[in-house]
Amino acid sequence: MVRPFLKDEEKQELDRRIKSYTISVRDSLRAKIIILKAQGKTQEQIKQELNISRRTVMKWVNRFIKDGIDGLSDAPGRGRKPWISPEINNLIITKATQPPKNKSRWSIRSMAKEVGVSSTHVLKVWQANEIKPHLTKTFKLSKDPNFEEKFWDIIGLYLDPPKKALVFCCDEKTQVQALERTQPGLPLNVGHIKTKSHDYYRHGTTTLFAALNYLDGTLISTLQQKHRNEEWLKFLKQIDKETPKDLDLHLVVDNYSAHKHKNITDWLEKHPRFTMHYTPTGSSWMNLVERFFADITSDVIREGSFSNLQELEKVIENYLSERNQKPRRYVWKAEGKKILEKINRARKKIGWEPY
Repeated sequence: MVRPFLKDEEKQELDRRIKSYTISVRDSLRAKIIILKAQGKTQEQIKQELNISRRTVMKWVNRFIKDGIDGLSDAPGRGRKPWISPEINNLIITKATQPPKNKSRWSIRSMAKEVGVSSTHVLKVWQANEIKPHLTKTFKLSKDPNFEEKFWDIIGLYLDPPKKALVFCCDEKTQVQALERTQPGLPLNVGHIKTKSHDYYRHGTTTLFAALNYLDGTLISTLQQKHRNEEWLKFLKQIDKETPKDLDLHLVVDNYSAHKHKNITDWLEKHPRFTMHYTPTGSSWMNLVERFFADITSDVIREGSFSNLQELEKVIENYLSERNQKPRRYVWKAEGKKILEKINRARKKIGWEPY
């Protein structure tokens, strides 16, 4: 029986090699040859696209047909054999997960000194095994007892929005600082990166209230000096005013106390077209307006220098106006089941009961 030219797991590995920044150019090239061949390209077409010889194409296609992924590796030569034992390599891997005494992690040089090899060899071993002691990812698992119920409620809004209704992702971006750098920086140019002084003058803060329309990406927004229940109520009234009266409104919000104040609940009872959907505690990642806040921070706020608060507010208002002229949606594509499985794996890992 003839093996299929490209199995699913082989395609995944070849795609990884093509996209990887740490793999050698030759291994990436060999992966591209096989992927193009699997797409039905002829040897001549692959030769032209990758600017290589037909002999090279034939060599790696034939080796892949014979030996699969293993066939894309170079055959061992007759030169000097590696002198570093597999035990040393295993030690480099296992010790990387065990921080040294009085330190939080190993560096390449400290590990090399510890096991008695070069720092270059440690780097190669870590790269081959995707070990990155210098990086840390942040996370937070919700302790909300009603997590799963709230989780599916919001996921359902994104994946199957209700008819004759609008879905808004709402929140406040608080403490937006009007920072003015103490000295002018050098602009970006050929040969050097742009610069800015490390110190600054602080000219006050503002709070951005934003409601992101999940269906078309437009924004309803306002700037306020505070973010109490009074300001939140004003913003709800603004949303009510700026949306068609014949549509129901579903708002995704977090559990900030101002969102649940008695003034708010009393007003919501008188305006039944509003339905609030509260994210689980510690799960702001479910609110897509946070993705917009990340964009506006990187686009105009973080790198800006503002001589006064009014200048900052003007920049924000211009950004919002321009964005609403060409709105861009954030579309939720992740499957809720897979997300929940990932969360439960993390809870199990740290000794918490799964949801």
